[in-house]
Amino acid sequence: MATRLTDKTSIRYIKGIGEARYAAFSKMGIETAGDLLGFYPRAYEERGRVVRLNDALDGEVCSVEVTVRETSGVRIIRGKLSVFRTVVEDESGVMELVFFNMPFLAKTLTKGRRFRAYGRMKIGFYGREMVSPKLEPIIKGVELPYYVPIYKVSPPLTQKAVSSAVESVLPLCDTLPEILPERIRKENRLLKRGDAIRLLHRPSGKEELALARRTQAFTEIAVFRLALYSMRRSVERGNANGLTLKDCRIKSFFEALPFELTGAQKRAVKEIFADLEKDIPMARLLQGDVGSGKTAVAASALYLCVKNGYQACMMAPTEILAHQHKKTLDKFLSPFGIRTELLISGMPAAEKKRVRAGLSDGSVDIAVGTHALITDNTEFKNLALAVVDEQHRFGVRQRKRLLDKSEKGGKRAHMLVMSATPIPRSLSLIIFGDLDVSLLDELPKGRQGIETRVVSKKDAGEIYDFIKNEVAAGGRAYIVCPLIEENEDTPEGKRAAESYKEELENGVFEGIPMGLLHGKMKPSEKSEVMADFAAGRTSILVSTTVIEVGVDVPEATVMVIENAECFGLSQLHQLRGRVGRGNRKSVCILVRGGGNDESAERLAVMRDTSDGFKVAEADLEKRGPGDFFGERQSGEFSFACTAIGDISLLAETESIVKEVLSDRENPEYSELFKAADVFLERNESGKTVN
Repeated sequence: MATRLTDKTSIRYIKGIGEARYAAFSKMGIETAGDLLGFYPRAYEERGRVVRLNDALDGEVCSVEVTVRETSGVRIIRGKLSVFRTVVEDESGVMELVFFNMPFLAKTLTKGRRFRAYGRMKIGFYGREMVSPKLEPIIKGVELPYYVPIYKVSPPLTQKAVSSAVESVLPLCDTLPEILPERIRKENRLLKRGDAIRLLHRPSGKEELALARRTQAFTEIAVFRLALYSMRRSVERGNANGLTLKDCRIKSFFEALPFELTGAQKRAVKEIFADLEKDIPMARLLQGDVGSGKTAVAASALYLCVKNGYQACMMAPTEILAHQHKKTLDKFLSPFGIRTELLISGMPAAEKKRVRAGLSDGSVDIAVGTHALITDNTEFKNLALAVVDEQHRFGVRQRKRLLDKSEKGGKRAHMLVMSATPIPRSLSLIIFGDLDVSLLDELPKGRQGIETRVVSKKDAGEIYDFIKNEVAAGGRAYIVCPLIEENEDTPEGKRAAESYKEELENGVFEGIPMGLLHGKMKPSEKSEVMADFAAGRTSILVSTTVIEVGVDVPEATVMVIENAECFGLSQLHQLRGRVGRGNRKSVCILVRGGGNDESAERLAVMRDTSDGFKVAEADLEKRGPGDFFGERQSGEFSFACTAIGDISLLAETESIVKEVLSDRENPEYSELFKAADVFLERNESGKTVN
């Protein structure tokens, strides 16, 4: 008896999916028919845009409708490599189609047959040709699709296999319950849920696809905002240890700082302390541009926590940054008898055991570490405050695991997350929607501005001379490359850190001590390299973007970024922030290795502004929100359509969500709240929601 198809049906029962394909689908988190329905195309080929042969431009990807005029037969070039050529025509001209290792096409491409060919047009000395275009037979009465979906695939999955599997589950679109009430759909010109999902997989045209994307993105954002509300309510219903300023001598802490806090820092401290005094768990984001003084603000909260008799921790995304925070916190807190210990994976086992014992018995006040803080064998005696630095490198699941460490005696820790990644307000509503925000929008006194220059590779001699002069004056320099090492697939003109460092130290910088840093090195090796650079034992550090986050060397005055067109604006801004941290003027040099007019415009933004939020807005405008919602948001909520949706939907959903929250008992919103619960459950397991 045939299995009745539901969204819970295992894809094992879908025709054409054997064990190998099932394993490949499962690896991508697709195990049920519902999962498959929510596996949207990553792109679309616009095959319905047909041009005449003689109107197609050289290098243009396009479709042509042609008739086979003659074929040359299959020819063996060498070994098993074969080539098959056929001449085709339309009313405007002729061209040749070329196929390698596809001899079976000789039986298909027979004289007089008509096809739609989709590929890249090449115009050479002998005329027009397409190499290995995608072919669709033109049959009278059969309409070819305007858009052809392209799915994310890896062997043994093929586009054809995925498309066929999706086709099998599309009938489910007619059975899906509506998430948005009909009234809201009509007011906002949205499709029914099933119609939108079907069109995302099988769009009939440009306008229909845009409307389907808009419908799904609108639904995702509305559901997500309700999910954040549920998360926030669960936090607010918890009990925390309310801290008190009484008898803490907090004034002594601020007087001992080697600098005066900025107005923004003072405001942030006031907001954080007000949260910590409550018995409701704090959930606050401390957001500030590079060098704005977040660590000092966090240190004041850690001080207050320990002086109230509790433990605290700070989690960083890299061991380099954890080491740095440990050093900084020792400087701020050790004069007050506060014991801070490091806990990272790269430590000897005996050392980790000693630190964990101290956390368990309460003799360690503050632990600074990486993911080692959230392993099962790390226990705290009375954790009351958790600080997470560069929070976009973690996610809600990691934050929750850290908070779970504190739930002894029914109390939950306060949470302070920090980010130096400037994110436009519109996007921060999604990425940080479950947090209150304290913004550091001032730089400390004495900080020198960073001059940014955009140059080309032909200016290399001047760059080298500039670095030599800075090093001779006591400065240090970073040189950032987009690649670690060269191989046969390395694009021409792309700098690789390993070979470039070798070239420089045996050439223009001979005699100047240099270091190398990249992500494939062991944590202990990275720490040693950074220690040498910070201490001045090396003067030039050739690196990949591993130094993007948090590395603090005040003597560094030069940042050279090779192939700057390869990086996003926000990432360039983060890299630029590694200099300008001392009292000497610093320079960031963006070296263009190629690119088009658009990349030149992007680099001009970097040259013309040092405001991180303006840079982020420009990045959002030029590249869209996908980068903020994509793989860079490691461990964070994942979205299926919002990355390609219109970010203005954030504003449009705001009034909807407020309306729904003000009338929670209204039965027409029940599916919305159900979807929000499912969203949280699925994201606990790392899946998207449809």
